[in-house]
Amino acid sequence: MSMSSFPERIAYKEALAIIRAKACERKLDSELIAIKRVDGRVLAQEVVAPISLPAFDNSRMDGFALRHADLAAGGNTDLHIAGEQFAGLHVDVALAPGQCMRITTGAPIPRDADTVVIKENVRERDGMLEVPPGVQPGADIRRAGEDVQSGEAVLETGSLLTPARISLAAALGIASLAVSKRPTVAVFTTGDELVEPGLSLEPGQIYNSNRELLMGLLRNEGLEPVAWPTLPDDPARIETALRDAASAFDVVITCGGVSAGEKDYLPALLGEYGEIHFWKVKMKPGMPMLFGQMDKALFLGLPGNPVSVLATFIALVRPLLDGLQSRVEPRVRVSAQLSTAWNKQHERLEFLRGLLEYGPDGVLRVRPNAADASHRLRAAAGSDALIVLGEGVQHFDAGTVVEVLVY
Repeated sequence: MSMSSFPERIAYKEALAIIRAKACERKLDSELIAIKRVDGRVLAQEVVAPISLPAFDNSRMDGFALRHADLAAGGNTDLHIAGEQFAGLHVDVALAPGQCMRITTGAPIPRDADTVVIKENVRERDGMLEVPPGVQPGADIRRAGEDVQSGEAVLETGSLLTPARISLAAALGIASLAVSKRPTVAVFTTGDELVEPGLSLEPGQIYNSNRELLMGLLRNEGLEPVAWPTLPDDPARIETALRDAASAFDVVITCGGVSAGEKDYLPALLGEYGEIHFWKVKMKPGMPMLFGQMDKALFLGLPGNPVSVLATFIALVRPLLDGLQSRVEPRVRVSAQLSTAWNKQHERLEFLRGLLEYGPDGVLRVRPNAADASHRLRAAAGSDALIVLGEGVQHFDAGTVVEVLVY
């Protein structure tokens, strides 16, 4: 399809729908991974509990297991301490009337015992236990299966494996989990003006900050991206490098060279050697965003300004990575009040940098950063969220509730 056949821009929602659809078409396979290595992965198969949790009735506290029927209604009760039951051991002894057994936290409840009294609330003397009145029947016992029943589905396909979820799987005795494979990602930055940090700058040159921004964002997603050498403004060399990467990686991401300048070669190259799904999105920053495919890779051409890289990554690249890994659990999205008024003077959907803060009233607020130009990297570094401002020219009063994407 020729460049002229594409609409000038598409709405952000349309771009997001295309991203998700193409990711769904190319969902990655699953692999079985040891539980100690699945942190941050996306679960590829529902987890059904093979056992109950707890697996047996056990004590919630250090104390004494007893029969509640042996306790006097209105006064102290003296019980004979018949033995000990520690966690990790099972003494198969039933309590006789008038007996109790010393027990530790997590230890199995002896047969015929139905209540635990905590150590601090009783008195021991000469092998006897004095129990005060007021003990409730069934106190301080964890019942078998009260947390998880055997055969119950406990973790859903497509959910993110957090430390707590991994711990749950471990508690069920599960040694490995089926997870979606992680996409392989090649990262390119483009432009004759780019110089690596630590080298001397010549007039007109700038340091390559986008590579570190992109690599860091991708590593934060648990990926292991590969940074390729900076591409010069040479269409033949760009073509060779991109076609090489597209034959070996699941995703190819570039920075710069996607607008309509004389040295913005990427749209034409992708149109000739691959397929363009969209080019230019009604969003600020990040309007020149390019998305398509080349060989086996999905191709994301991000603008060159660093704040545009940040915004397009959070708004569009993340959903692509999630879709490839079959993640169905949504990202955390929060609402906050604008701490100051803001005038939006353009039609595009905007992702404005902001800083989240709680006031003394406990209300979450977000303070817009007035340095809203897409080259203002310090504004991005001093912020922690993107404020989503809808399409159209609008005035937002202080206190207006807005959607916020945390980064």
